[in-house]
Amino acid sequence: MQTPARHTLWMMVAMAASAASVVHAQATYVPTTVAADAGSVTSIAHWQIQDSAKAQQAGAEISLAGYSTKEWYPVSGRATVMAGLLENHTFKNDVFYSDNMRAVQVPDSSGNLFVTPWWYRTQFTLSKDLGQKHTMLHTNGIIASADLWVNGHQVVDHAELAGAYPVHDFDVTRWVHAGANVLAMRVHPADPRTSLSIGWVDWNPTPPDNNMGPWRGVDIALTGPVALSYPHVQSTLSPDLSHATLAVKVTAKNLDTAAHDATISGTVAGVPIQQTVHLAPGQTQDVSFSSSTTPGMALDHPKIWWPVGMGDHPLYQLEMSAAVDGATSDRATASFGMRSVSSNLTKQGYRQFFINGKPLLIRGGGWAPDMFLRDDPARMEAEFNYVLNLGLNTIRSEGKLENQRFYELADQHGILILAGWECCDKWESAAKTGGSPWTAADMKVAEDSMASEARLLRNHPSVIGFLIGSDNAPPPPIAKMYVDTLRAADWSLPIISAAVPQGTADAGPSGLKMAGPYDWIPPSYWYADKLGGAFGFDSEVSAGADIPRLEDVQRMLSPQEQEALWKYSEQRQYHASADWSTFAVLTPFDNALAKRYGAPTSLADYVAKAQLDNYDNVRAQFEAFNAHMDAANPSTGVIYWMLNNAWPSLHWHLYGYYMNPAGAYFGAKKANELVHIQYSYDSKAIVLVNQTLDDVHGLQANIRLRNLDGSMRFEKHLQDIDLAGNHTRQLATLPAIANLSPTYFIELELAAADGKPVSRNVYWLSTRADVLDWAKSNWYLTPLTQYGDLTALQSLPAATSEIHASTTRDGKDEVTTITLSVPASSKAVALFQHVSIRRGAHGDLALPIRWNDNDVTLWPGESIVLTARYASQETVVPVVEVSGWNVPAQSVPAAITQGAVH
Repeated sequence: MQTPARHTLWMMVAMAASAASVVHAQATYVPTTVAADAGSVTSIAHWQIQDSAKAQQAGAEISLAGYSTKEWYPVSGRATVMAGLLENHTFKNDVFYSDNMRAVQVPDSSGNLFVTPWWYRTQFTLSKDLGQKHTMLHTNGIIASADLWVNGHQVVDHAELAGAYPVHDFDVTRWVHAGANVLAMRVHPADPRTSLSIGWVDWNPTPPDNNMGPWRGVDIALTGPVALSYPHVQSTLSPDLSHATLAVKVTAKNLDTAAHDATISGTVAGVPIQQTVHLAPGQTQDVSFSSSTTPGMALDHPKIWWPVGMGDHPLYQLEMSAAVDGATSDRATASFGMRSVSSNLTKQGYRQFFINGKPLLIRGGGWAPDMFLRDDPARMEAEFNYVLNLGLNTIRSEGKLENQRFYELADQHGILILAGWECCDKWESAAKTGGSPWTAADMKVAEDSMASEARLLRNHPSVIGFLIGSDNAPPPPIAKMYVDTLRAADWSLPIISAAVPQGTADAGPSGLKMAGPYDWIPPSYWYADKLGGAFGFDSEVSAGADIPRLEDVQRMLSPQEQEALWKYSEQRQYHASADWSTFAVLTPFDNALAKRYGAPTSLADYVAKAQLDNYDNVRAQFEAFNAHMDAANPSTGVIYWMLNNAWPSLHWHLYGYYMNPAGAYFGAKKANELVHIQYSYDSKAIVLVNQTLDDVHGLQANIRLRNLDGSMRFEKHLQDIDLAGNHTRQLATLPAIANLSPTYFIELELAAADGKPVSRNVYWLSTRADVLDWAKSNWYLTPLTQYGDLTALQSLPAATSEIHASTTRDGKDEVTTITLSVPASSKAVALFQHVSIRRGAHGDLALPIRWNDNDVTLWPGESIVLTARYASQETVVPVVEVSGWNVPAQSVPAAITQGAVH
């Protein structure tokens, strides 16, 4: 029965919650038609859902064909309950705006919408030509658990169908028939503190439904008497990469009550393979192929898979089928890449990864899916394009592990994936002092989760390891279970005990550190030999607040919150941290901004100063790790906390939820250029960095040091510079310069032998040092006793900038080219010019968008060519907008010309 409290809450939510933060079409319900061929897999594309407090019948009745779903909600196939309600526009206001989310989060159990189970129901149609085929239900993870019925018959209860990650197969052949069938699941409430599901800690507010639902979807497969599953290819490379030996394994299961001979055949990397096995009734057997039985599986001159920046990312295919009595019974496929992954510990005890025998500096960010786990293929593709555009080579997934598409995109783009279980909540409860121990049922869900993830990840060349713990290493019994399960799944990659400097008997020392910071520190911090400085492998680290651009701040915060953002640093911001008081205020960031750049005079001034600070700080973080990648105490990895956000946030991202690149994005992009010139805050050295494997010859470099008024205080030109692949080189050290202005600039330029620009980098610096109080450090920041003084930037006179822009169509994209110039007659440097593109004079921003550079600084007489790529809109002329620290805003149309971009 729906209680008065529940009815009241439905009314509250309808008035105060959300229509979603990204555009999703109104949900519709379409029954699923299952493909008829043996070996086919059909995903359920749509469900109808309802709260069990409203739909109070038993599963035996709800799963019958005649049951009425008149008031149920149509939702997509992977929708959590909250995502499904958003699809139906159940709520009027945007939960991502201000603190509207609070209206959905009612702690009183008599009123919370999500303390009772929710029904998921769908109809699926089977072909009349079923014959002797078996119908299999394939569940890909349920939050938190579910009871499942088919056509009035209960198949499994929630004690067996539990956990966000376990994959389960159920043979429902005896309960289905040709024509229409009904599948119903009663999904039980989730609580990440008590179930092995998904929690969010301090990333964003807790989703009101705790992400309950079949978040990875449910599939229906048809197979003959013998089913194939878990195809796996393992490649072993020779040290010189000229030879590869393949090993293939697939699991064959006889679903019948009679014995069968099954011929397993197919190709791997184009090499034919075949084997016949005898399977007793119900028998499961691993079928293996190796070079000893199939000599062609020893390959000469294989195409090697490399991470982005180090080479190409070719993929091979495995195609397999099982035949019984001459008829196809089932099929299995997998893509894979040939590469080797290993890791060892440096002399200082930090983990160093090697790909195909080559060491590399891991440069990455922490991944966040959508807060409601909504499945959006176009957005995921766009996010991978951002990772590439940022120059990163790695994504770390701390829990919130993704679906197959995520890893396929990583394979295709050469992005490394460092996967692992999440911190806190139930996943680490048994590891914490005073935490609750796991039950036997918990251990079973965790073991099934580990086995399922191992099978999902092991074929993907992008995956380089698995962290079995995050903020805590698991206790011995759990660590042993994880390691044993991984090894049973033929896991050949590094197994890492935790993201903290802890170890386990079965996985050894982690070789990772997690010493902070998570809140504001100055750029010079990263060059220190303490805590989160650039040495070893930093598993998650950043300077905290990353302020979006003004239009995004206004989109996510109420007028009162906007005022508080720039006026009242002690006031909690819901979009900084909804749950944790540590990060709910931006006081360390705000204090630094006011003391270094000057007290903000408006919201726009605050955001503008924040962009300079974010750019400068994020650039310094990555550059410090660059500079030390081949030092005596080398930096081996850095994961920026975080890459992205699950919702609009003032904290922890290289790009915000609205995908509008801001200062942090372009600072990271600048630092992660494959061949790069940079300044070292500790030694005043000018350093070249080559992240590729190729040596570079004949480079030219210009080093300029300028006062605030633009007057040249030091200049040096260097030629015929050689730079070894995968190495750094110190090019010069800046001398002590007398009579510098309190705020001054360093301009660095690197060009190829033919003069073509390679890297350009501009720093704004203070003669007054930032002084860190190391003795008062804590786990998330190090305070300062003195701040640098960049306030003189406020006195820069207005500068002049000229814009010339045009656009060319390239397939489904538009590419806009902008020449940005500062005339010689301009009175000042044009500091931190930001370029945006709108779809028409007053249209929306063109997002997502990929730039070759942005947030650029030019002196009188200088110019730069910028390019941007974004999705085309056929009838709209793009408009380029340019604004800067001391440059008046202006806009020009970027007329579309004919021709193609290559």
